[in-house]
Amino acid sequence: MFPAWDENLFRLINEWHSNSADLIMQFLSDKYVWIPLYAFLIWKLFQHNRKSIKASVFYLVLTIVWADQISSSILKPLVKRLRPSHVPEFQSWIHMPNGPGGLYGFCSSHAANAFAVAVGFYLLTRNKPLGIALLIWASLIAYSRIYLGVHYPLDVITGAVIGTTGAVILKLFVYDKLVKN
Repeated sequence: MFPAWDENLFRLINEWHSNSADLIMQFLSDKYVWIPLYAFLIWKLFQHNRKSIKASVFYLVLTIVWADQISSSILKPLVKRLRPSHVPEFQSWIHMPNGPGGLYGFCSSHAANAFAVAVGFYLLTRNKPLGIALLIWASLIAYSRIYLGVHYPLDVITGAVIGTTGAVILKLFVYDKLVKN
């Protein structure tokens, strides 16, 4: 069902590791580390447009809920693709500094949520430098999930598409309607 390049690229990324890279990738995947970033983004939204701060924060929270629920509550139980960390054939070589994670991995909630925030924030502010920085941040989080042995590349690509799509759809059909009224 899944292409061979997905497994091959996973192995290439996962087998390239070091102790220092382990620490960086574990840091990137830790969702609690990013709370100060979220606080900073809310402050930037406030600076950008104080009148619509409530609608902006509501929209960003909604994009995260969208991304998280589609990836975790719909796709993972529907597709039931084992995470690479749970594939018996990989156990002799897979590198998992954080442990194996949950059973199913398609698609990556980390990637979906990070891209939802990055694209959603950019759509609200049109701040190109910060938008690019957030896309790099989201990409690094997605990469860390492969590196840590808990997702295939296609898992994180799909997560990125879900987060991006949710940010665009919800901007058009929720946020734009809220700020017009």
